[in-house]
Amino acid sequence: MRVLEGKSVFSGIAIGKISILQKADTSVKRTKVADPEAEIARVQEAKEKAVAQLQKLYDKALQEVGESGAAIFEVHQMMLDDEDYLDSVDNIIRTESVNAEYAVATTGDNFADMFAQMDDDYMKARAADVKDISDRLVRVLSGHDEGEMDAAEPSIVVAEDLAPSETVQMDKNKVLAFVTRKGSSNSHTAILARTMNIPALINIEYDDSMNGKMAVVDGKNGSLIVDPDAETLKKYQDQKDEELRQRAMLKELKGKTTETKSGHKIHLYANIGSTGDVASVLANDAEGIGLFRSEFIYLEKDNYPTEEEQFQIYKAVAQNMAGKKVIIRTLDIGADKQIDYFDMAHEENPAMGYRAIRICLDRPEVFKTQLRALFRASMFEIFPLCIR
Repeated sequence: MRVLEGKSVFSGIAIGKISILQKADTSVKRTKVADPEAEIARVQEAKEKAVAQLQKLYDKALQEVGESGAAIFEVHQMMLDDEDYLDSVDNIIRTESVNAEYAVATTGDNFADMFAQMDDDYMKARAADVKDISDRLVRVLSGHDEGEMDAAEPSIVVAEDLAPSETVQMDKNKVLAFVTRKGSSNSHTAILARTMNIPALINIEYDDSMNGKMAVVDGKNGSLIVDPDAETLKKYQDQKDEELRQRAMLKELKGKTTETKSGHKIHLYANIGSTGDVASVLANDAEGIGLFRSEFIYLEKDNYPTEEEQFQIYKAVAQNMAGKKVIIRTLDIGADKQIDYFDMAHEENPAMGYRAIRICLDRPEVFKTQLRALFRASMFEIFPLCIR
């Protein structure tokens, strides 16, 4: 039995055989061309075909994961129209007299590297999107059909990384979990996994010898257990059975009016700590989010989250909730929630001392950054609330 530790991007238990995804080779050769303008015309034709493919993916995702998940493919269509991206492709073709495939692949690598080196975690995650659209263009230019990715039986899909388009094209009935070596909590694939309620792990250092072996994905603790012994397998099977039992029970209540036995109607909201919790909120038919514990954004960071990072998180939650009320608690640290980079002195009774709103008012630069992010996101139906 081997236990590989990684990071969970969506919780849950999955038990099944591992299917390691071997992607087609998208590498291209650099070829001199006599007519650069003809190559530029090929890029334009390929772009139009790629946009049509993305529209089909959008329609498919809209049916399976809703508007917020499908929006990824609208973004990819817009990225294919980005002037800087297209100008770079055209420039490489004209100045070096090379084939379109090489120019697209080079531009994709350059732009992906540029995003990957940014300090902002959200922008870093966009590197995968640039790579995805570039690989799509290369496939179209090379005459390779996209084709649907499908497994022979329900399995744990393991890969180096997964592009959003690859995730959406899979038969969801045959995907037990996603496990990747690369990726991030802010990647579109992670967002899709949450939306589809599929357990997902990242940062797992797997090897090809695991292909076809029985495994357990522990989405709560972020681990992949390969060749589990009988005792471990039974433990996780029991947990999964209980998880399924609870889901079945909750489904019976979904859509029903929330009221007491005496007939008094009440509002039932859910509490969350991250965007990853929103899928469960929607799956269990909560009327909104009664408390978004925003301090978890800070707890998961090595340094103060920027205004843009916070804005993207608040915005994503509001969009996913689609107009339902979202109440956000401003930063509440101290007591049992200590953050190293806040550099706070030790207290004998921190629960009654320097914490929450006292810290916010004492450090206006931190508080104002969060408030600006909240105000920017308020147009998406967020209702910020400061407590304590």
